[in-house]
Amino acid sequence: MDVEMRPMRPEDEPEAVEVSSAADTLFAEAGLILPPDDPRELFAHAEHTLVAIDPAAGRVRGLAATVTVDGCPHLEQLAVDPAHGRRGIGSALLEEVCSRARAAGHDAVTLTTFRDLAWNGPWYGQRGFDVLPRAVWGPGLTRLWGLETAIRVAPRVVMVRVLAG
Repeated sequence: MDVEMRPMRPEDEPEAVEVSSAADTLFAEAGLILPPDDPRELFAHAEHTLVAIDPAAGRVRGLAATVTVDGCPHLEQLAVDPAHGRRGIGSALLEEVCSRARAAGHDAVTLTTFRDLAWNGPWYGQRGFDVLPRAVWGPGLTRLWGLETAIRVAPRVVMVRVLAG
């Protein structure tokens, strides 16, 4: 599916909330019950939120929100509307995040994710992310890991993708 990538605008927020909420249903279908969250809180603290817009419908189909952790872009959330999943939107968003990070002079992107869910840890692994050993976490990743205790309903990992020059 062809999508237009751009920074989220205020008028995109209602559709972005819908996409995030719809994407969260996949966890319940996989047997993981996550604590309730309000995506608007994420959007308020994210430093950058990209949206993938379906140009034919003019609607948000996916989003990627990032913050800075230990001086590095950290993917806080990547979500695609399940009705439009498996069409390359998530991969396109991820590549856009990495491309923008590289263009801004960063040499890596980090994230935390569920280790064993096919569309989490293994999916990121197929896209160049590796598990980052705890021994090399900075203070920000360590703090974030502690804050994520509530969503540790299944094994999680910290991952990194080193960005080529």
